Amino acid sequence: MVRVTDGNPFLCVCILIVGWGFNLTNVHVYFILRQLFRLSDGGMIALDWLMGSTGPGDFFHANNFISKDDTTPIAIVIPGLTSDSAASYIRHLVFNTAKRGWNVVVSNHRGLGGVSITSDCFYNAGWTEDAREVIEYLHHEYPKAPLFAIGTSIGANILVKYLGEEGEKTPVAGAAAICSPWDLLIGDRFIGRRLIQKIYDRALTIGLQDYAQLHEPRYSRLANWEGIKKSRSIRDFDNHATCLVGKFETVDTYYRNCSSSTYVGNVSIPLLCISSLDDPVCTVEAIPLDECRANKNVVLATTWHGGHLAFFEGITAAGMWWVRAVNEYLGVLHSSPYMHVQKKVQEPGLHLSTESSIDQGPYLNVSEDGMVAAVGNEQTRNSIVGDHQTNSEMVLDTEQDEQLTGAKSDAVPNTDRTCEPPANTPDTELRNLTASVTSCWNQLSQRNKRSMWLLAYVAIITTWPLVGSALRFIFGKKRKNVLSATLTKR
Repeated sequence: MVRVTDGNPFLCVCILIVGWGFNLTNVHVYFILRQLFRLSDGGMIALDWLMGSTGPGDFFHANNFISKDDTTPIAIVIPGLTSDSAASYIRHLVFNTAKRGWNVVVSNHRGLGGVSITSDCFYNAGWTEDAREVIEYLHHEYPKAPLFAIGTSIGANILVKYLGEEGEKTPVAGAAAICSPWDLLIGDRFIGRRLIQKIYDRALTIGLQDYAQLHEPRYSRLANWEGIKKSRSIRDFDNHATCLVGKFETVDTYYRNCSSSTYVGNVSIPLLCISSLDDPVCTVEAIPLDECRANKNVVLATTWHGGHLAFFEGITAAGMWWVRAVNEYLGVLHSSPYMHVQKKVQEPGLHLSTESSIDQGPYLNVSEDGMVAAVGNEQTRNSIVGDHQTNSEMVLDTEQDEQLTGAKSDAVPNTDRTCEPPANTPDTELRNLTASVTSCWNQLSQRNKRSMWLLAYVAIITTWPLVGSALRFIFGKKRKNVLSATLTKR
């Protein structure tokens, strides 16, 4: 454990060394750091970093842990409901992404990750302001590092909604949304439909109540604390807490306004969406299939099996298929000319297109296993890149209680740059790239199916002795009753 002082905005560093012997050329070093980030409304969130290094000379740069000239990609992870950087699936994603040589940062939600609520604002399923401030800050601090975003579950809904609100203005080069609920109103009806969904609903509600318990002073002042304690479902909690804090008229109003399905049509960057058809929490009925087909920037991949953020593979279920799929997709995107580059849009606010784009060029390749890959036949356009003016601040909280430090930036002049291939690039290049990625996904899906059969076989073999004993006990008892009845008649 190494303490960082001298004005560095990071609290501590854990150095993990993976390698053999004492040959430093084969040593891989990972830095784990926590950054307290102050938001514009006075709130505070924790940014947890995991960075890879290949040698002892790559440890730190002057006054910062990443140089402003560093071009190493940064992956921003937005966790799911009540999840933070300590969640097992988040750690699996972060570590496997860092192994590729990328810098990874988990943007924890307000009130999670061991950070207190410092304002009267809480996050919800459609709260995109925190993600917007974090992304703009990272883009300003590390302008040469491509930004990629990965959202899971509710985090995926937040990410897609943010991308739809920003359009081409976002500095994110590419993104992935895993197991998004898409339409919260449909999801609310679905999660109370059957017994298995009701069990998940109750479990998630308990998680929300535990979250509220951590911040009882503010919830008791801003919401209905007695109603929160008596909540038996997510809808009950949203009625007594989320709607009151977020000032929504009704729960259905909250669900309609915060659903990402109405924003996916305005996504203007490469976006990979992965959903499982057997997801017990997020129903397939909510997936905006037509909107994804109409948007040439969206690749929608659906699998028959995978559950919610599971997609386990291998006999030991030590890996997750969606983590490999996301890393391969973003890796291919990073090495291709199709990364998005921020475009300065003159008109402020969100402009959702009212014209149909279905007949304007996008087509789809649909494979047998449910993979859907969007292919465009239009000539690509050039974009203008520009930086946002940010007012976000970082906060340092060391053992010496040093004074809080902030990070602010001024607007910088715009520069012209193309974000897509030149006009003379043939459309077949895009089709070939999409076809190669789709082929890779098909192979991964087939491996996932084999793994599922192996897991089923292992489950049957391991549980058969118990099932056999139970059957022998039941039928043996019935046979004794028949014999005793026969003897009694005689």
